[in-house]
Amino acid sequence: MKFDPASKIQDTWVFGEFGDVNPSITDSSTYTFLSPDTMEELFEHEKEGCFLYSRHFNPINKFLCDALSAMEGTESAHVTASGMGAITSCILQLCGAGEHIVSGWTIYGGTFAFLRNFAPRLGIKVSFVDITNMETVKSAMTEKTKVIYCESISNPLMTVPDFRVLADIAAKNGAVLVVDNTFSPMILSPHQYGADIVVYSMTKFINGSSDCVAGAICSTKERILSLMDVNSGACMLLGPVLDSLRAASILKNLHTLHIRMKQHSANALHLAKTLRDRGITVFYPGLPEHPQHQLMKKMMNEQFGFGGMLAFDVGSAKRANRLMVMMQEAKVGYLAVSLGYFKTLFSAPAHSTSSEIPEEVQKQMGLSDGLVRLSVGLDNDIERIAERINGCLDRLDA
Repeated sequence: MKFDPASKIQDTWVFGEFGDVNPSITDSSTYTFLSPDTMEELFEHEKEGCFLYSRHFNPINKFLCDALSAMEGTESAHVTASGMGAITSCILQLCGAGEHIVSGWTIYGGTFAFLRNFAPRLGIKVSFVDITNMETVKSAMTEKTKVIYCESISNPLMTVPDFRVLADIAAKNGAVLVVDNTFSPMILSPHQYGADIVVYSMTKFINGSSDCVAGAICSTKERILSLMDVNSGACMLLGPVLDSLRAASILKNLHTLHIRMKQHSANALHLAKTLRDRGITVFYPGLPEHPQHQLMKKMMNEQFGFGGMLAFDVGSAKRANRLMVMMQEAKVGYLAVSLGYFKTLFSAPAHSTSSEIPEEVQKQMGLSDGLVRLSVGLDNDIERIAERINGCLDRLDA
């Protein structure tokens, strides 16, 4: 039976402390104890039902973690103040000086910058590879490799790696496979195909309303406890704590994620076909000509579609910038970074969300100056949006 993340979330049955259908928000940074012995025990290890300090954990964050681990099919989860807080905490927990990471090169610019510019300051070496070429991945592995890092659908070129093969390579080399699933919550379930850790920027599709910044880490209970350890845990010691009010808001939005992802996906597929039919180069895994289309069909939870993200190439930065201004004026959506909002957002990654990637590396991976990335919204009449985009392209080509 295929894994069903939506049903898993719906089965995380939480009753509020006072009969409220939403769990009560604990508006407190610290918690009382009836016994000094209990406090001492909690400093040594997690004690079920006890809370110490909100940088460590609090009740509403735990409810959100329970829902996220159910969605991913992992034993446990932890939430952070940002997606980068989740990613960097994981990397720093897993790797130390003299150790090595193999990473896909088509990843979010902030992650690329951390791995390329910051991690080496700590003595961590990083090799960037085409993560869809398994022979290249294998050849990059060394006896010091601790992590293989990739994105489930890569930002911004929409490539899809084979999780099972990557997990096998990682296991045979004593490494951990970490997958950023920000672009495809519910659509892809990397842990079900061998990923050891799944990370998210919940800022995006999971929250869905562009009103907060948050991250998540889903893994085994042992790994999550190590991140929260008061003496050596990166999430505890670096302090990327998620505010409880935001955690409560995200938990509410999580219960509509399955509905939203279906609509994002349906709308994105329609726009991808519209652009392709004009003869434009489109990057979208839902199109049969996408190089990993068949792979994604094998791995995906098909009821949620192929995702709400696509990119297309209009040839040059000048044309991309002009088109985006025209699309904003035509009310296609907003010229803005980020993704997962209920309105369509667009940007030119080469000079925005991927600008941290050096120009020569952008060219090597096939990232064009003329690439426009769309986070497709929840429009009820996507044909109307398609007509507006076509009108803008007509004027661009006139």
